[in-house]
Amino acid sequence: MPTMKKSPSLLHLCLGASLAFAVDGANAQEAPLPAWTFGGFGTAGLVHSSERQADFSANVINPGGAGKTDRWSPSVDSRLGAQLAVDVTPQWSAVLQMVAERNLQDSWRPVVEWANVKYQATPELSLRLGRIVLPIYLAGDYRKAGYALEWVRPPAEVYGSLPVANSDGIDASYRWQAGAANNLTQVLYGRTSVKTDDTGKRARGRQLVGLSNTTTYGGFTVRASVLTAELTVDLARPLFDAFRQYGPQGAQIADRYDADHKRVAIANVGVSYDTGDWFVQAEGSRMNARSFLGDKTSMYVGGGYRFGAWTPYATFARVKANIPLQDAGLASGAPGASYLDGQLNRLLQTIAAQHSISTGVRWDFQPDRALKLQYDRLRPTGGSSGTLINVQPGFRSGHPVHVVSIALDFVF
Repeated sequence: MPTMKKSPSLLHLCLGASLAFAVDGANAQEAPLPAWTFGGFGTAGLVHSSERQADFSANVINPGGAGKTDRWSPSVDSRLGAQLAVDVTPQWSAVLQMVAERNLQDSWRPVVEWANVKYQATPELSLRLGRIVLPIYLAGDYRKAGYALEWVRPPAEVYGSLPVANSDGIDASYRWQAGAANNLTQVLYGRTSVKTDDTGKRARGRQLVGLSNTTTYGGFTVRASVLTAELTVDLARPLFDAFRQYGPQGAQIADRYDADHKRVAIANVGVSYDTGDWFVQAEGSRMNARSFLGDKTSMYVGGGYRFGAWTPYATFARVKANIPLQDAGLASGAPGASYLDGQLNRLLQTIAAQHSISTGVRWDFQPDRALKLQYDRLRPTGGSSGTLINVQPGFRSGHPVHVVSIALDFVF
C-alpha cells in the first residue's frame, strides 16, 4: 500500500503546473506523435456544520449547504474532473479539462476549467493561449484535485479571497536556474467572468495582469505572485443605484463601495518544506478590491507527519479585514435612508474576518485513493460572518462554529 511520499503522480501534482495525468513534455518528444493522454480526479465529500443560522462554504462561487440548508451536505467539496491532453508535435500541445461541481445556479453542470494550446518555443520558454490556470497560491495549479492536497480543502481564509481559478488569455513561462535552485517565472494577461445568479448578473475581471515565480530547492518550494484586474460585480448594483438617488452624499457612498470598474490587486507568498516523512506549509496574502468586497490580509500555517499510509495534520488560519465593517451611511431622516444603511452594513459584514484551527488525518488505503477526516473550529470576529454564506438574521458573530468533513479523493 503506497504512501503519499512514494506516489510519483502525487509529487507531480504538488510540484508541477498540471495534474499527474498530464503529458510530460520530455517523454512526449521520445514517443510517437500525436500522443494522447486522458485522466481524471474526483472527491466524494460530506460536511456537517454546527451553525444553524448560516451555511459553511469553502468557496463562494461553488457554495455548499452545510448548516442552515442541510445538517450534512455533499455539495461543499464533491466534484468530478476529467482532462484530455495531446502532444501534436514536440513543440505543440493542447489540454482540455472539465470540472463538475455545485455552482451558484444550484447546478452540477460541467464547465471548462482549462482549454489551451501550448507552444514550446525553447526548452526553457513556453507560450500558452486559451483558458489557463492562474499561477497564484501554492496549490493554485491543483486546488480542485483533492487527492493532491494533504487536507480536505485549502484554507478558505486564504484561498477564498480569489475563488476564480482561471483566466482567458495568454501566458508565458520561462524556466531558469540560480545555482542549485530551479525557477519557473510566469507572466499572463487575460480576463475572466463568473455568472453570479440566474438573472444574468456576473462578476467580470478585465485587463487581468499577473506575475508569478516558483522556486524549488531540495524539499523547499516558494511561490510569490501578484495579480491585478479591473473588476465589475453586478450583484449589489441595485443597492448602489438606490444610494445614488440621495444626492451627492449617496453618490459618494455608492462610488466608494460599488464594484464597478474597480482596480483589484492581490499579492501572495507561499512556502513549503517537505522531507517525505513530514511537511510544513505557510502562505500569506493581501487582497484589496476597493469596494464592498473589502481589503483583507490572510495567512495560514500547517504541517503533518506521514507514517505508512497515515498522515495526521493540523492547520491554523486567519483572515483580517483592513476596513471597517460598519458605515454610517446616509444617516438622514429621508424616507428609505435607514433601510439602505442597514443593507449596506449587512453587505460589509460579509467581508471575511475570522480565524480557524483544523486538524485531521489522511489514509491512503489504496493506490490513487485517499480517505480524509477533518475537524475545523472557526470563529468569525468583529461583526463579520467570516467565510460563511446564506447568513440569517439570527446569526451571531464571535461564537465558534464546529465543522466535520469526510472526503474520499481519487485520481484515475
